[in-house]
This record gives sequence, C-alpha cells and structure tokens, in this order.
Amino acid sequence: MSEKILVVDDEPRVVRLVSEVLKAVGYQVIAAASGEPAIEMVALEQPDLVLLDILLPRGPDGYEVCRRIREFSEVPVIMLTAKAQETDMLRGFDVGADDYLTKPFSAKELVARVRVVLRRANRPEEMVTATLTCGELEINFARRTVKVRGEKVSLTRTEYALLRQLALNANRVMLHQDLLTTVWGPEYRDDIDYLRAYIRYLRQKLEENPHEPRYILTTPGVGYMLSCPEGK
Repeated sequence: MSEKILVVDDEPRVVRLVSEVLKAVGYQVIAAASGEPAIEMVALEQPDLVLLDILLPRGPDGYEVCRRIREFSEVPVIMLTAKAQETDMLRGFDVGADDYLTKPFSAKELVARVRVVLRRANRPEEMVTATLTCGELEINFARRTVKVRGEKVSLTRTEYALLRQLALNANRVMLHQDLLTTVWGPEYRDDIDYLRAYIRYLRQKLEENPHEPRYILTTPGVGYMLSCPEGK
C-alpha cells in the first residue's frame, strides 16, 4: 500500500496542485483546510506524513498544530512556509517539525523532500552499543533517549538523528556534507545553513552555555564533532 500524506493548507489551489503532484508519483492524499480538523485527521487517519502550512487563518496556526500533533504522534511533519528566516525554522523545530519547504516550490523539490523525510522516518537503525556516556551527556540508543545532568531532554526526530550520527563518530570531525547526506539525504548535501540551524538548536538543548559549547564543537569550514573525553 502506498504512503498516505495529509496536506494542511487553506488555499484550495495549493491543495489541488500538491495533491496532483503527489498522486502522480503514487501517494495517497487527504486534506484539511484548518488546524483542528488536521489534528483530528492525524489521530483518525494515521497518515505517514503531514505537509503543514504555517499560516492557517482559522484556529491554531501551523506551529500550534504541530505541537499538538507531537503530544500523541511521531508522524513526520514538513512545514510549508513563505518564511525562510532561521528564527522561523528554529521555532518549527522546537515544536517538532522534521523539515521545511519554502513557497513557492517546484513539483520536483516537493517530491524529493517528501521521499527523503519518509525514507528517514522508515530507515531501520543499525545495532550499536546500548548507551554512550559523554561527561554529563548520556545517549541511550536502544530507548532513543537523551539525558543531560540526569535530566531527560526532549529532541525532535531529526535532532536525535543528527546527535546520534555525531555520537556514533564521537571525537571525530564529521564533514558538513557527510552529516547532511547521512541524516537528511543526498539532496541536502549542500544545505549547510540548514545544518547550522539544527546544530544551534541542539546546543541550546544540550549545552550549559550554548555560546561556549562543551560537547558539540565546530571545526570552521569543515564540520562538527561530538567531543567526548571519556570515550565510548
């Protein structure tokens, strides 16, 4: 059975065009024009992915809809937005979005992003050591949990995937392109600003002082490293 995608947008033209593109490549499509019906449809229809417009005129906006979806579902969410500011991206990541797609977008870009996010969500994890303890940072790979100074930290699916990749290569500098390709897919290998936004947000959640990071270190012009003096 093909994957089911929920499109949430108040513009009938956008819904029609997006639906036509996705159906043409084999996806099932359902739609909602506002936030409350969208939340209900996620619960009842259990879609495989949600395309969610931020600027919904009636009821909760896209950020609030995503936050409420995350209270009961891990379904991947791609935000549709006319805004491309980093602050808007970070706000979306904070409420649990997996990706962003800036309007206007091409049919090719839409399909590529959908495929990448679905592939990432469905990718099985390879077997690794159950837990990595790195100073006051603890990552339990089996349970997909992260703690700092004994307190559980809530990460989005993509934040966890990025941290996991850094942790599996602790004390090694990971190139920008390698992180982007592994975590997001080859279509993202040049989106360094995108990676920087996620790194910044991880630091805000994990570091005692995000401006003087202890764990996630930058090698300028090259990449990032999870510094773990105690080893794996």
